[in-house]
Amino acid sequence: MTVEIAMLFWAAVLGLVQVGAQSFAYKAQEGNSYTVGARDEHRPAAGLAGRMERALRNFFETFPIFAAVILAVYATERSNQWSEIGAQVYFWGRLAYVPAYAVGLPWIRTFIWQIATIGIVLCMVPLFDKALLTVLTE
Repeated sequence: MTVEIAMLFWAAVLGLVQVGAQSFAYKAQEGNSYTVGARDEHRPAAGLAGRMERALRNFFETFPIFAAVILAVYATERSNQWSEIGAQVYFWGRLAYVPAYAVGLPWIRTFIWQIATIGIVLCMVPLFDKALLTVLTE
């Protein structure tokens, strides 16, 4: 298993952990009677539950891009130190993002998000030359 695929796996685990954390935060806000029911009446998440919901939504915005890049690196056998470091930077950045968002650290949270996004860009480095060459020669 490559470092990139391992980080993809752990990022998926993190996504499931975030789903659970958001669910428990919302359950703490609204109680069992509402959360086990049909939820016909919308009750927006607020406070910690709202922050966990937004952090999860943000994860769902970046994870598909990360997964696509990692799978492209793997499928083209272009793994190198850039993609290995980038995958780790993405994962650890996303992991740090959850508590930073949960406690409401606006500037730090944004900085951590940027680090994780830079991780995706680093994963793209081994693909740039091949992708550019493919576009120019087609």
